[in-house]
Amino acid sequence: MDNRVEIARTYYRTLDDHDYETLRSLLSPEFVQHRPDMTLESRERFVTFMREERPQTDTSHPIDTVYENSTGLAVEGRLLADDGTQIAAFVDVLTFEGDLIGQIRTYTA
Repeated sequence: MDNRVEIARTYYRTLDDHDYETLRSLLSPEFVQHRPDMTLESRERFVTFMREERPQTDTSHPIDTVYENSTGLAVEGRLLADDGTQIAAFVDVLTFEGDLIGQIRTYTA
Protein backbone atom coordinates (compact mmCIF):
# COMPACT_ATOMS: atom_id res chain seq x y z
CA MET A 1 0.00 0.00 0.00
CA ASP A 2 1.30 3.44 -0.91
CA ASN A 3 2.37 5.47 2.12
CA ARG A 4 0.06 8.34 1.10
CA VAL A 5 -2.98 6.08 1.33
CA GLU A 6 -2.01 5.01 4.85
CA ILE A 7 -1.38 8.65 5.83
CA ALA A 8 -4.86 9.57 4.56
CA ARG A 9 -6.48 6.70 6.47
CA THR A 10 -4.59 7.74 9.61
CA TYR A 11 -5.78 11.33 9.12
CA TYR A 12 -9.45 10.28 9.32
CA ARG A 13 -8.74 7.95 12.24
CA THR A 14 -7.18 10.82 14.19
CA LEU A 15 -10.31 12.93 13.67
CA ASP A 16 -12.55 10.11 14.88
CA ASP A 17 -10.30 9.27 17.85
CA HIS A 18 -9.62 12.90 18.84
CA ASP A 19 -5.89 12.18 18.53
CA TYR A 20 -4.78 15.74 17.86
CA GLU A 21 -1.05 15.18 18.38
CA THR A 22 -0.97 12.51 15.68
CA LEU A 23 -3.16 14.74 13.49
CA ARG A 24 -0.65 17.57 13.90
CA SER A 25 2.19 15.22 12.89
CA LEU A 26 0.48 14.38 9.58
CA LEU A 27 0.12 18.00 8.40
CA SER A 28 2.68 20.38 6.97
CA PRO A 29 3.13 23.63 8.95
CA GLU A 30 1.60 25.53 6.00
CA PHE A 31 -1.36 23.15 5.74
CA VAL A 32 -4.58 24.60 4.28
CA GLN A 33 -8.05 23.09 4.16
CA HIS A 34 -10.52 24.61 1.70
CA ARG A 35 -14.10 23.71 2.70
CA PRO A 36 -17.39 24.90 1.23
CA ASP A 37 -18.03 26.96 4.39
CA MET A 38 -14.52 28.22 5.23
CA THR A 39 -10.80 28.02 4.65
CA LEU A 40 -8.53 26.99 7.52
CA GLU A 41 -4.96 28.17 7.03
CA SER A 42 -2.04 26.64 8.94
CA ARG A 43 -1.63 23.36 10.75
CA GLU A 44 -2.19 24.98 14.15
CA ARG A 45 -5.40 26.73 13.07
CA PHE A 46 -6.79 23.48 11.65
CA VAL A 47 -5.93 21.43 14.74
CA THR A 48 -7.45 24.10 17.01
CA PHE A 49 -10.64 24.09 14.94
CA MET A 50 -10.90 20.29 15.06
CA ARG A 51 -10.20 20.12 18.78
CA GLU A 52 -12.22 23.12 20.03
CA GLU A 53 -14.56 24.57 17.41
CA ARG A 54 -16.08 22.00 15.10
CA PRO A 55 -19.84 21.75 15.48
CA GLN A 56 -19.89 17.98 16.18
CA THR A 57 -17.02 15.98 17.58
CA ASP A 58 -18.84 12.67 18.07
CA THR A 59 -18.55 11.69 14.43
CA SER A 60 -16.88 9.08 12.24
CA HIS A 61 -15.49 9.26 8.72
CA PRO A 62 -15.93 5.91 6.93
CA ILE A 63 -13.91 5.87 3.72
CA ASP A 64 -15.65 4.36 0.72
CA THR A 65 -12.99 4.77 -1.99
CA VAL A 66 -9.49 6.18 -2.38
CA TYR A 67 -8.40 7.38 -5.82
CA GLU A 68 -4.69 7.88 -6.31
CA ASN A 69 -2.57 9.58 -8.96
CA SER A 70 0.99 10.88 -9.08
CA THR A 71 0.18 14.20 -7.39
CA GLY A 72 -2.20 13.20 -4.62
CA LEU A 73 -5.31 11.39 -3.53
CA ALA A 74 -9.06 11.83 -3.65
CA VAL A 75 -10.91 10.23 -0.75
CA GLU A 76 -14.63 9.56 -1.03
CA GLY A 77 -16.41 8.99 2.24
CA ARG A 78 -19.20 9.88 4.61
CA LEU A 79 -19.44 11.92 7.78
CA LEU A 80 -21.62 10.05 10.28
CA ALA A 81 -23.07 11.09 13.63
CA ASP A 82 -22.39 8.74 16.53
CA ASP A 83 -25.80 7.08 15.98
CA GLY A 84 -24.82 6.23 12.38
CA THR A 85 -26.94 8.94 10.75
CA GLN A 86 -25.23 10.42 7.70
CA ILE A 87 -24.46 14.11 8.11
CA ALA A 88 -22.80 14.52 4.70
CA ALA A 89 -21.05 12.72 1.90
CA PHE A 90 -17.65 14.15 0.99
CA VAL A 91 -14.76 13.98 -1.40
CA ASP A 92 -11.46 15.28 -0.07
CA VAL A 93 -8.65 15.99 -2.51
CA LEU A 94 -5.35 15.70 -0.66
CA THR A 95 -2.04 17.02 -1.89
CA PHE A 96 1.21 16.12 -0.20
CA GLU A 97 4.48 17.79 0.65
CA GLY A 98 6.72 14.76 0.99
CA ASP A 99 5.08 12.57 3.64
CA LEU A 100 2.95 15.41 5.03
CA ILE A 101 -0.51 16.51 3.93
CA GLY A 102 -0.10 20.00 2.51
CA GLN A 103 -3.64 20.76 1.46
CA ILE A 104 -7.13 19.31 1.53
CA ARG A 105 -9.92 20.59 -0.67
CA THR A 106 -13.24 19.30 0.62
CA TYR A 107 -16.37 18.88 -1.50
CA THR A 108 -19.60 17.91 0.24
CA ALA A 109 -23.06 16.75 -0.73
